[in-house]
Amino acid sequence: LSCPGDAVPKGSISSDLLKSFFFLKEEFRELREQPTDPQAQQEIINSIEEVYFSNDSFDIVKYELEKLPPVLSLQELEEYRDKLKQQQAAVSKKVADLILEKQPAYAKELERVTSLQTGLQLAAVICTNGRRHLNTAKEGFTQASLGLLANQRKRQLLIGLLKSLRTIKTLQRTDVRLSEMLEEEDYPGAIQLCLECQKAASTFKHYSCIRSGGIEQLDVALSKICKNFDISHYTKVQQAYRLLGKTQTAMDQLHMHFTQAIHNTVFQVVLGYVELCAGNTDTKFQKLQYKDLCTHITSDSYIPCLADLCKALWEVMLSYYRTMQWHETHDRDEGAALSSDGSNAVGAEETNFDRSYVKKKLEHGLSRIWQDVQLKVKTYLLGTDLSNFKYDDFIFVLDIISRLMQVGEEFCGSKSEVLQESIRKQSVNYFKNYHRTRLEELRMFLENETWELCPVKASFSILQLHEFKFMEQSRSPSVSPSKQPASAISTTVTLFEQYCNGGNPFEIQANNKDEETEDVLASNGYESDEQEKSAYQEYDSDSDVPEELKRDYVDEQTGDVPVKSISRETLKSRKRSDYSLNKVNAPILTNTTLNVIRLVGKYMQMMNILKPIAFDVIHFMSQLFDYYLYAVYTFFGRNDTFELTGLGLSSSRLRTTLNRIQESLIDLEVSADSTVTLTAVEERKEKVPSLHLSHLVVLTSGNTLYGLAERVVATESLVFLAEQFEFLQPHLDTVMPAAKKPFLQQFYSQTVSTASELRKPIYWIVAAKAIDYEQMLLLMANVKWDVKEIMSQHNIYVDSLLKEFEQFNRRLNEVSKRVRIPLPVSNILWEHCIRLANRTLVEGYANVKKCSNEGRALMQLDFQQFLMKLEKLTDIRPIPDKEFVETYIKAYYLTENDMERWIKEHREYSTKQLTNLVNVCLGSHINKKARQKLLAAIDDIDRPKR
Repeated sequence: LSCPGDAVPKGSISSDLLKSFFFLKEEFRELREQPTDPQAQQEIINSIEEVYFSNDSFDIVKYELEKLPPVLSLQELEEYRDKLKQQQAAVSKKVADLILEKQPAYAKELERVTSLQTGLQLAAVICTNGRRHLNTAKEGFTQASLGLLANQRKRQLLIGLLKSLRTIKTLQRTDVRLSEMLEEEDYPGAIQLCLECQKAASTFKHYSCIRSGGIEQLDVALSKICKNFDISHYTKVQQAYRLLGKTQTAMDQLHMHFTQAIHNTVFQVVLGYVELCAGNTDTKFQKLQYKDLCTHITSDSYIPCLADLCKALWEVMLSYYRTMQWHETHDRDEGAALSSDGSNAVGAEETNFDRSYVKKKLEHGLSRIWQDVQLKVKTYLLGTDLSNFKYDDFIFVLDIISRLMQVGEEFCGSKSEVLQESIRKQSVNYFKNYHRTRLEELRMFLENETWELCPVKASFSILQLHEFKFMEQSRSPSVSPSKQPASAISTTVTLFEQYCNGGNPFEIQANNKDEETEDVLASNGYESDEQEKSAYQEYDSDSDVPEELKRDYVDEQTGDVPVKSISRETLKSRKRSDYSLNKVNAPILTNTTLNVIRLVGKYMQMMNILKPIAFDVIHFMSQLFDYYLYAVYTFFGRNDTFELTGLGLSSSRLRTTLNRIQESLIDLEVSADSTVTLTAVEERKEKVPSLHLSHLVVLTSGNTLYGLAERVVATESLVFLAEQFEFLQPHLDTVMPAAKKPFLQQFYSQTVSTASELRKPIYWIVAAKAIDYEQMLLLMANVKWDVKEIMSQHNIYVDSLLKEFEQFNRRLNEVSKRVRIPLPVSNILWEHCIRLANRTLVEGYANVKKCSNEGRALMQLDFQQFLMKLEKLTDIRPIPDKEFVETYIKAYYLTENDMERWIKEHREYSTKQLTNLVNVCLGSHINKKARQKLLAAIDDIDRPKR
């Protein structure tokens, strides 16, 4: 802020500025010269309020006025004013000291500024003179000289261009011929002519338009063989590339074209169907990615699009296959030619190297191309939810994919893991929904089933149903492209060999539905009208009796002929025991049974096509059988009263099977509980509600033997179903994974084999109601057994019992007019009735209070009379429980020791029967002491039972 007066140039600073400057300078000097205490001055400065050091917009006057008290005091004001003046003076003094301290530096800087101003004025003068001289030079020399140089350079370029044009004009004549050769696809000749032209114009190598144009067309020609291989066309292309020395480049380009062909082919096929189904919408499907495009395929167009997709991909893979064939043949011929001419060893080595490269490239390309095909088809498969497809449509999809996987295996030996996994996901999802729906349908069928016989031919076989046609063919007919036997083709010829010269393995045959016709139903249950007329002829005619029945009785188990012959009456009885009424022994089954068999066939079709889900399919198949078995048992075999007889009607294996089915498959809960967990809900989804017999089925009428016809149809249809499962076991065993085979074995050993065991509990109910056993007990109670002489006439209860059996036989014949009763069924019915009758006899004898030796003899007489008459009604031998009655009667004659031993050995009798036997013997040949001993032995036997 200070500057020496002699350092300021004259006229550079105004006089007013100098005056004010010198005034301040003098004032500051006066302030500095005043004697002060520095510490006191600093304390005054520190006492200044902080607000005075704020920004410039601070209004000091307003601030001080606002601080004034309401009541003003002159003395206080003057004191406050003096204080402010002291603060102002201290600050001014401090500022003055600082300004004077910086004065030398300011003077020096001001001198530099003045010197810079002088230099700038001189530079401005120099620049003005330079511009004037440059204008003079430009006008006199530069424009004219540079213009001459530019024209000279242009002239030289034009001369060079003219020479090049003359050379091209000379070669133009060959260009026309070259174009003609390319249009004729004479690529080797075109390349040869191009090479000759380039050799003639070797000084102009940089003009390669003819050469590059030929290579571009050659690449286009190479790409054409990806969809439609032509031997002559491909031969020309390979020769052309060989002339160019680009054999390896051609192979690289070829694989790129195949990859591009796969992408373009699938995109165009799917795009065509999407646009067709979309109609005239404005959606720009061409801009979509292939994955997104697949989601726009409708259910109706899904299968045709898949078939066309596979057909198009087949053409690409067939072209690749034929390309490999061409190279194998060509390499073989070329190798033979080189071996006969060994003059050019270097050329032969180079050719061998090219051949080796091409071979490895083609072999490596097999798996690469197949992988591209798998990924494209996988994307298509997973783009649509197939769970709502019809069964036949879904099987068709599986069949196409199965055929495609076969193509992949023949193409490159691949197991098609990508395709298998994608189709497995779709199949498991579809099959769970399908099976759940089928179980619901089966429940509806069973609850509405009237258990009437479904008439089928005697020659009926499940292989006649079109659902099982696949078992007679190596492939399903839905995709079969040829009428040749599939087995012969599959064993000797691959698909590529079969369709190498034409055709497509994915062609859909229109006449397949005709092949699926089936003729299994009989007319009114008979094979012909003649058989129906002769069905109800008199039994006295032996014309319809097989020769083996006219002979002596033949044991069914051993085939041996017993010494004892049977009478004509017994022969008639045997004829009636099968109750066939001359009907052909057609299988006994219902419409529901046939539906279950068809379902099994459909399940096996899916399993046969897609073996990775074999376990899931077989598990669901087992549930169909389980549900049918459980339904038959629930409708006709469940009766707690008869199950408690202790006769072993239901084996432990059968009871275990029924309990397992009930726990795993049957939903016994009726009301829905809101607190049920999500897991429990999912488990209930897998179960089926409990069954209820149709109200149209009457099981309480004695005239119909308590629904015997319905019971026979139900039970024997189950046995027939089990036989079909047995027939299918070898096939199921071949497709079942090794780790899961124990499940299959357990299913057959513990479930399928128990089907025939249901006959006993079901027919036992009929046998228990068909004969009035209670009436027989009442009649026996009225008999006097303590007679004193041996009787020669049997008691009346025997005749009553035999009449019951005769009536049972007549009703059985009536039932047989509706339904054929197989021999095993009639045997079981008779066995049950006889067994119950014999046990009723023992029970009646056990109710006797008094009995003499003559009374025991009368019992034996009655029983022998019963047996003699009974043997004329049935041919069952031996008579069931015959020894059970005879042994009990004869036990009356045993001594004390023998009876004790007999009681311990014969635990088949009840405690009541044994006790009565001891009590009746009391007084005759057993005393009271022996009686107590025997009763104690009986109690010891009964104690473990309790």
